[in-house]
Amino acid sequence: MKFDTPAGMNPIDQGRIVGKPTERIDGPLKVSGTAPYAFERNDVAPNHAYGMIVGSAVAKGRITRIDTTDAQRAPGVIAIVTHENAGKLGKAKAHTATMLAGPTVEHYDQAVAIVVAETFEQARDAAKRVRIDYARSNGRYDLAAEKAGAPIAPGEKMKTGRGDFAGAFAKAPVTIDATYTTPDQSHTMMEPHATIAAWDGDQLTLWTSNQMIAWAVRDMSETLLIPKERIRVVSPYIGGGFGGKLWVRSDAVMAALAARAAKRPVKVALARPQMMNNTTHRPATIQRIRIGADKSGKITAIAHQTWSGDLPGGGPETAANQTQLLYAGDNRLTETHLAVLDLGEGNAMRAPGEAPGLMALEVAMDEMAEKLGMDPVRFRIINDTKVDPEKPDRPFSDRHLVRCLEEGAQRFGWARRNAKPGQVRDGRWLVGMGVASAFRNNVNMKSGARVGVDRKGVVTVATDMTDIGTGSYTIIAQTAAEMMGVPLDKVVVLLGDSRFPESSGSGGQWGGNSSTAGVYAACVDLRRRIAQKLGFNSDDVVFADGKVRSGNRSVDLAKAAGDAGISGEDTIEFGTLDKQYAQATFGAHFVEAGVDRFTGEIRVRRMAGVFDAGRILNPISARSQVIGGMSMGIGAALMEDAVVDQRFGYFVNHDLAEYHVPVHLDVPHQEVVFLDTLDDKTSPMKAKGVGELGLCGAGAAVANAVYNACGVRIREYPLTLDKVLKGMAAV
Repeated sequence: MKFDTPAGMNPIDQGRIVGKPTERIDGPLKVSGTAPYAFERNDVAPNHAYGMIVGSAVAKGRITRIDTTDAQRAPGVIAIVTHENAGKLGKAKAHTATMLAGPTVEHYDQAVAIVVAETFEQARDAAKRVRIDYARSNGRYDLAAEKAGAPIAPGEKMKTGRGDFAGAFAKAPVTIDATYTTPDQSHTMMEPHATIAAWDGDQLTLWTSNQMIAWAVRDMSETLLIPKERIRVVSPYIGGGFGGKLWVRSDAVMAALAARAAKRPVKVALARPQMMNNTTHRPATIQRIRIGADKSGKITAIAHQTWSGDLPGGGPETAANQTQLLYAGDNRLTETHLAVLDLGEGNAMRAPGEAPGLMALEVAMDEMAEKLGMDPVRFRIINDTKVDPEKPDRPFSDRHLVRCLEEGAQRFGWARRNAKPGQVRDGRWLVGMGVASAFRNNVNMKSGARVGVDRKGVVTVATDMTDIGTGSYTIIAQTAAEMMGVPLDKVVVLLGDSRFPESSGSGGQWGGNSSTAGVYAACVDLRRRIAQKLGFNSDDVVFADGKVRSGNRSVDLAKAAGDAGISGEDTIEFGTLDKQYAQATFGAHFVEAGVDRFTGEIRVRRMAGVFDAGRILNPISARSQVIGGMSMGIGAALMEDAVVDQRFGYFVNHDLAEYHVPVHLDVPHQEVVFLDTLDDKTSPMKAKGVGELGLCGAGAAVANAVYNACGVRIREYPLTLDKVLKGMAAV
């Protein structure tokens, strides 16, 4: 099915099941501990051994000697794989670093060996006995030191502009020129990277934790130099990913190599400390923002330049993305620079680009509003735009940012905010309010599915789509139930297997809309096949209450399927509507924060958000996604900071004891409101992504609330109490 014209009325618009609050159909399995995650699949590989990855002790250099003699003699050891005996390997195009180092080492804790033993404890013990000598090289680990020579990153939209920014900025009566920094961050998902690998002759099966099944097959094919047809990837349940599992990592590659060497299945999981340096992270940024406005508050000039770093051949953190689209202004400039750093791979983490970009832009907007003597909500509203500011002939498909801001302000009690910082007290607490806009591009991805009905009237959906805790099982079941006219308990959903039709996968906030659109397409094909079988006119056939109706004829769906059953399969492909219309999601965050006037401690007291993300397929799981993002915003603003040891090039705080993330007591009540508008330019579902929108802007709203509370403007995240105290002493 090609989606290249706006969606008209279709069965999804009935709204009997899609759009209704629905408990997750996979919930009972997860809360009872019976959902099979990758490391727990003992049923698929009962004779498995255990693998323990050995990581590089240097960040940059060469391996000069590997001595496995002592390790091979250790109890239970079956095999040891290094670059010396792994055989010929390729490098997946999607990987910046190689998954097995040797002899060159590209970053700290890069996999250099895997030890296979009968038990986990034996593998762990033997791994400590592998002796490796290195010739260490000098590395580059400091973004600030590399900033001056960092060129514009390769790729599209890395430098954009319109009008004469420099001239307009110089003439503007009110300006701001400020630099903001965000640190490296770690995904810290609950489930670590884990894989069980098994070979059956020349056929490889991976039971793994991965967000993108088809990408995983491709990456393993390019790495192991075997055809994709000989690889099966299975990942039905995933305990979080946040982008860290978009591509296969060393657990999958090393498990496959280990299983081949051991001639039996091998189970591998990365320990939490390994995940911080061995896998990927959100890169640190340095962002310079300049805004010029006339005295009425209209932006006349806006520029956003950003710097981040990655390994050679890597990519940037595109923190200027939202500035290209969020606010009006005739004279514009964005630049995305990329420095070479010898840290672990920098790559996608929830809302890459917009998440750190809005942490800077939305604070700059507040600073500009203060200079203008204007309410920050009002300042954002008067600079709203209905068209792409860089391409004024390209309108937004649907945009309700102003409504989000106005409704959020009314609900939150924004009118009670004291514009002068440091004026509101609650005992020892200084109390303030902050606001920030939320923005995340909407992306659509080709997605396929197979849908069948059996003789009992049970509808089964099969697609390699994944569920990373986002509720994919449920919204896919809702879509099939709506389209086929059956209740949810008559739908079975099978996900996460490369033997199923290729879906969009989970990432970039595209999964929900794209995968359900793929199921919609498959259901359209199935409905047509059933209608043809019954001799009905497929244009006026109705599927409802377990029956198929046309005119005055009605047939049970089960009977229509027959003893052999009937199935349909299709893939949704998206045309050029995203070129004709800017497609994005919007929102407004409101935060109340308290700052202890004696200790500088910050407490977030209230949070609220109003969001515009098209049709909300399931309000329960959508709300869960948004409050999760808002909670991550608290972490990004106040505590998350992967600290780099500038001498040795690694993240020092590589566990959950020292890399701090919000816990229950850090997160207050969060009110979430969805506008639930319909965007007919995005898909037949008229939905858009929502999983990352809740994070975008949340951290800036916290920072703006802190400033309003105590009068300390901190442009270097996270906002730790030492920075607050230093600022309060200077006020």
